[in-house]
Amino acid sequence: MKFVGAHVSAGGGVQNAPLNAMAIGAKAFALFTKNQRQWNAKPLSMLEIDEFKINLATSQISPKHVLPHDSYLINLGHPEADKLKKSQEAFLDELQRCEQLGLEKLNFHPGSHLVKLSSKEKEDAAYLASVENRCLEVIATSMNEAIEKTKDSKVKLVIENTAGQGSNLGYRFEHLAYIIERIEDKSRVGVCLDTCHTFTAGYDLRTKEAYEKTMQAFEDIVGFKYLSAMHINDSKPPLGARVDRHHSLGRGELGWEPFRLIMNDPRMDDMPLILETIDETIWRKEIKDLYSLVGTK
Repeated sequence: MKFVGAHVSAGGGVQNAPLNAMAIGAKAFALFTKNQRQWNAKPLSMLEIDEFKINLATSQISPKHVLPHDSYLINLGHPEADKLKKSQEAFLDELQRCEQLGLEKLNFHPGSHLVKLSSKEKEDAAYLASVENRCLEVIATSMNEAIEKTKDSKVKLVIENTAGQGSNLGYRFEHLAYIIERIEDKSRVGVCLDTCHTFTAGYDLRTKEAYEKTMQAFEDIVGFKYLSAMHINDSKPPLGARVDRHHSLGRGELGWEPFRLIMNDPRMDDMPLILETIDETIWRKEIKDLYSLVGTK
């Protein structure tokens, strides 16, 4: 069974997110548990926590179908020690907020190396790999430290694949596998595949053949046992553009076929499938349209 929703607002408090999900007919949702563009936030109050849990129960959405996203400011692979520490501390706070709310996942972008590479350096595969691998090592270390500090938690750290814009890592399946291989407690790690990011990173999804080829590559390199969520977005940029710009479903370069395939793929059952498309006024319609694809050929 599929569980589709959207990244809804938590304006006015996290307790409002489940109500906003209900309003669009969602069976899953994503949220920020704090302001995603600020480092500091006041702790969640017991009232906010209790009301969130009450509203979540009212929505009949399971905690396992909620996908909190961490702050965009966090970079677990930051090359500067003081800024890395700041990111690690903020990430731990995000993890603890998820635990307080009774949620099971924390979705995050792996990190960026921030190295300004010349055209020649970008073309030097060995040099580029060394830069990326150093950053991936730092990301894995940051994740291991967060897991160690939350030993009694069951919150899974869900790595999102990226479009590869700028110096963002996670745009190759090999990056995800490299990180996961270095995580000591693998029960605490998962992956979120974003359809727009996957496509603009160079993995085609537009036909049944292309979709199966990409999904087989994911299975071979990462493994479906780690797939914990998906972001369901069309793409404004073309295949391999390495640019992160989402579009409404069916209105971008992907078209409807990838989403039909996802809605009929049992490997995507029982996980949050989250819209981050650009027009929230049509999220209810997009959710209905996705469910209408179930059983179609």
